[in-house]
Amino acid sequence: MKIVRYLLISVLVLGVLFAAAYFIKTNSKSIKSYETESPFISSIERKTVVTGKVIPEDEVEIKPQVSGILEQLFVEEGAVVQAGDLLAKVQIVPDESSLNSAQGRVKNAQIVLDNAKLDFERNQKLFAKEIISRRDFESAQLGFQQAQQELKIARSNLQIIREGSVGGARTANTNIRATIAGTVLEIPVEEGDQVTESNTFNNGTTIASVADLNKMIFEGEVDEAEVGKLFIDMPLKVNLGAVQDKEFEASLKFISPKGKEEQGAVKFKIEGDVYLKDIFVRAGYSANASIVLERKDSIMVLPEAVIQFDRKTEAPYVEIKTGEQSFERRDIEIGISDGINVEILSGVSMDDEIKVWNKTEPKKLGEEDEEEN
Repeated sequence: MKIVRYLLISVLVLGVLFAAAYFIKTNSKSIKSYETESPFISSIERKTVVTGKVIPEDEVEIKPQVSGILEQLFVEEGAVVQAGDLLAKVQIVPDESSLNSAQGRVKNAQIVLDNAKLDFERNQKLFAKEIISRRDFESAQLGFQQAQQELKIARSNLQIIREGSVGGARTANTNIRATIAGTVLEIPVEEGDQVTESNTFNNGTTIASVADLNKMIFEGEVDEAEVGKLFIDMPLKVNLGAVQDKEFEASLKFISPKGKEEQGAVKFKIEGDVYLKDIFVRAGYSANASIVLERKDSIMVLPEAVIQFDRKTEAPYVEIKTGEQSFERRDIEIGISDGINVEILSGVSMDDEIKVWNKTEPKKLGEEDEEEN
C-alpha cells in the first residue's frame, strides 16, 4: 500500500514539474514585433499590356487581269520589287463555249458584210447612172460601213477570248506586274496553277502579296473596361518577341468603334504606328504594347503590403501605431495602384506609422522543429 502511495506521489510531483517547465518555456518566448511604414510622396502610373502583332501598314494583293494558267513566276518570297516590276506571266486558256459563240458571231458578221458589200456596189452603179437618188445610195453605203464595223468588233471579241486582249494590250494583260514598291511577302500559287481574274463577281486569285516593311503598325485588342481610357495619338511602348532588349515608340492611330465578343469578353481592335529606328522587322512578329492608362504625380502613397480589407464590406483599412507594439484600426480611401504602391486619398497623414501586418520573416530552425512536433 505504501508503494502505491509513493508511486502516486512521484507521478504527481513529476507532472507538476513538467507543467512548470512548460509554462516557463512558453512565457519565455518574445512577443512578436511588427515593423511599420509611413506614407511618402511619389508618382503612380497605371498601365495595361496589349498582346498583338506587328504587320505592314499597307499590304497589296496582286491579282491577274485575265484567267488562265500561271505560266511563269519571276520572283520569290522575300524579293524586293519596285512598282512595275514583272512578277509572273499568265497563259490564256479560252472557254470552249465562249470561243464557239465568238467564232459564230464572226461568221455571221462576215455574211452580213458580204451582203452589204453587194448591195453597196449595186447601188453605186445605179447612182452613177442617176437611176436612184443620193439618199438611197448613202443608205446603202452606211449599211456597208456598219457591216464592216460589226465584223471588226466580232473579230476583236474572238481575239480577246483566245489571247486575253486585243493587239498591243495582250502583253500588258498576261504579264502580272507589281503595283507598289516593297517586299514580296507571300506567293500562294505555283507555276501551272489555274488562276482567275478579279472582277465584280469574283475576288480573283492572289498571285503575290507585296508590302513596304519600313511602314509597320501594331495591331492588338483591348478589353471593354479599358478602351474608354484610350485616345488617338496616345503614346505606346512596343516590345517584339523576336527582338530582345529593344523597345519601340508607337502612336495609337485607330480604335475600333465596334467590339467583338471572345470567350465571354468584349474586345476592341486597336492599331498604332510603330517607329522602327532603322531596324528590319518581319511581318507578323508577335508584340506587346504597354499603354499608360492613368498617371498621377506627387501624391501620397503607401505600399500595398500594409493595406488590409474588411472581410464583410471589403473596405480598405490600415492599423495605425498608438504605442509600443500597439495599433488601432483606421478606415482609409484609396485611389489608383500600380501593383506595388497605392494612392491614399484620405484616412492617414504623413506622420502616421502603419503596421506591416503581413510581412513574412524567416523562421529559426528551433521554431520549425517545434511546429512540426
